[in-house]
Amino acid sequence: MRPFKQIVLSAATGVSALLFCAPAAAAASGAGADSFPPREEIFQLVAKQTQGTFVDVDGSSGPSQGDEFVITGNLFRGVVPVGTYSQICTLTRTAPNDEFDLQCAADLALPLGQITVQGRFTVTSAGPGDIDLAITGGTGRYRTAHGHIHGDNVSDTETNLTVHLIR
Repeated sequence: MRPFKQIVLSAATGVSALLFCAPAAAAASGAGADSFPPREEIFQLVAKQTQGTFVDVDGSSGPSQGDEFVITGNLFRGVVPVGTYSQICTLTRTAPNDEFDLQCAADLALPLGQITVQGRFTVTSAGPGDIDLAITGGTGRYRTAHGHIHGDNVSDTETNLTVHLIR
């Protein structure tokens, strides 16, 4: 079984990657002027964590309700950098066997605007399961953004993202 902090950082990285990559990929591809009706753009991104901090709110040795992960990193489309991301995840539920839920809010900062993402997922001793988060809005070119992001952790600091962006 992996140590708690490693599992949490891996899970948080996955979430961060999911949340922050969608706007960057669309900006890098030059995709879509504003059009009607809305259309879905599906693209792949890689989120690479550059900083991560675990905030233990009660000083206990294991996970407890209210603990937080604060993460930032860079977004890539292939090998090309397309933006950055920031995310905060709060531990909302603990259970036996190192299982817990994280509620995360994130933003993807891209040259033409920002995309916001939010959602909850469960982490077990095997790591995060499916990470699917909602795109909740945006600014600039992404002001009407919605859809979802799916993340697959490659390592503790890298996550492959599939972005389903609707504008």
